[in-house]
Amino acid sequence: MGTLPHRSTPDARVGFLSHRACFEHETGPGHPERALRLETLDAHLERSGLRSDLETEEAPLASAESMQRVHPAAYLDHVRATCAAGHPYVDSLDANCSVLTWDAARRAAGAGIRAVDRVVAGEWSAGFCAVRPPGHHAEEGLAMGFCFVNSIAVAARHAQAVHGLERIAIIDWDVHHGNGTQHLFEDDPTVLYASLHQHPHYPGTGAAQERGRGAGEGATLNLPQAPGTGDSEWLQAFEQVLLPAVESFAPDLVLISAGFDAHAADPLSSTHLTEDGFAQMTRGLRDVAERTAQGRIVSMLEGGYDPDALARSVEAHLEALR
Repeated sequence: MGTLPHRSTPDARVGFLSHRACFEHETGPGHPERALRLETLDAHLERSGLRSDLETEEAPLASAESMQRVHPAAYLDHVRATCAAGHPYVDSLDANCSVLTWDAARRAAGAGIRAVDRVVAGEWSAGFCAVRPPGHHAEEGLAMGFCFVNSIAVAARHAQAVHGLERIAIIDWDVHHGNGTQHLFEDDPTVLYASLHQHPHYPGTGAAQERGRGAGEGATLNLPQAPGTGDSEWLQAFEQVLLPAVESFAPDLVLISAGFDAHAADPLSSTHLTEDGFAQMTRGLRDVAERTAQGRIVSMLEGGYDPDALARSVEAHLEALR
């Protein structure tokens, strides 16, 4: 178990991390992964009154050392230089960038690190990172799918390297399979990667038979869901298969790749989840974290491309984390 086994203090609140740099990452006209996502979320949380119940903090810049636990220095230098040169994308046509993208990606990764620090210290009951660009498609040395730095992987390795936590569970319910996260950990038995996603769908990975490899065989769990499914099908797989697997793994920390693009209103999927579906999954993981991880749980925003549906879903998610 980890070296800091303290639960959060009784008056600890859910932490909320973001940064202005995450709004300034430009992807081009009409791109679904745009600043309006965070702008709409911010306005919604203010109107609902929920924002005042959260402990808000600005995301710091992730250090080179922290990111190099996941990505080679040469790759990180490539992303930085490509953005600084004003190129329209990094590596692939679906990884649109601007001169401010590198700073945003470092802030996104830094948010996960800071959230882990605060949750492990018992200062927050949970942490949510409202950041962009997302990260779960970023491979060890390849940007793709709107992603440049695999922020949740950076957070997991930080928890292990800095806090001495041994077993990390990453649960990914973005409608697109997190190929990057799976590949980064597929031979590592200390990290459970469990994913619910639409299949077939971008990026084409995430079949049920993908279970890890070598020493990590069995520490990858894919639960692909057919197009057209919704709350009932996803919750059945989540409650009957995914939650028992997480509990059996007995993690020291639960991390969530919280994509909300499986929502019925999302333009990039054919899945029909509702806000209540996301809330039920959140409550399930919160309960498992209380039983197995001393309550340690951190959530990072991935997808979600209908701004209003995203805002409502995040509100439901945050309420369930409290």
